[in-house]
Amino acid sequence: MSSEVEHATPKYYLLKTEVLGLIAGLQPGTLIPTERALAEKYTTSRTTVRQAISELVAEGKLGRIQGHGTFVAPPKVTHLRQLTSFSDDARSQGLRPDSTLVALDVLRSDAEVAAHLGVDQGDPVTRLERIRLIEGEPLAHEIAWLPGRLPRFKSNLATTGSLYSVLADVYGVKVADVEDTVETSLAGPADVRLLGIEMGTPLLVVHRLARDAAGAPVEWTRSAFRGDRFRFVSRVKSGG
Repeated sequence: MSSEVEHATPKYYLLKTEVLGLIAGLQPGTLIPTERALAEKYTTSRTTVRQAISELVAEGKLGRIQGHGTFVAPPKVTHLRQLTSFSDDARSQGLRPDSTLVALDVLRSDAEVAAHLGVDQGDPVTRLERIRLIEGEPLAHEIAWLPGRLPRFKSNLATTGSLYSVLADVYGVKVADVEDTVETSLAGPADVRLLGIEMGTPLLVVHRLARDAAGAPVEWTRSAFRGDRFRFVSRVKSGG
């Protein structure tokens, strides 16, 4: 029976299991042997090795930097998406959040943005585009749409870095309810450029619609998270 199972299991998957055993217990950042060395060690082709390594990179078990080799990846960042912001989630785990501003504009809303924010098409909306970082590493590309204009928004946001804190403390806008829609995608050229990842890297794309206590939309955001570095945990408290 075991020989039948082994025969039915792809070679790359068997090698992937071997590599997982090889890196077990190693410190993040530790370089693993080259593709050539692994092929010789396990008596297989470099194509098989490359496929096994690519899957482990996509799953976040290994990392790869062109010209530097393949290494043991750090643990995934657990992101708790509730009524908290990216910054709050990171700090609650003892991690250092940061962001790089890509663009901040006031634009006329198109049909899609207007529908989500409950405004008329053509009404002014604030568009905030950022790269979100943890411990200095770019992990997400985020575009947030907010209804109306927010005076001195750029300087106020730079002070705290947390969108929800600025909305609540400066503009009196408090998020009372959020709805997250999660889907998967593969990294394209823009993601490669902005997040420093490879083409085809799995992404977790989250669309968030946030409302205030009256039910009015106050934020609609698209966040593309690196699938190799993030996992999402949802907590629901029982009403009983």
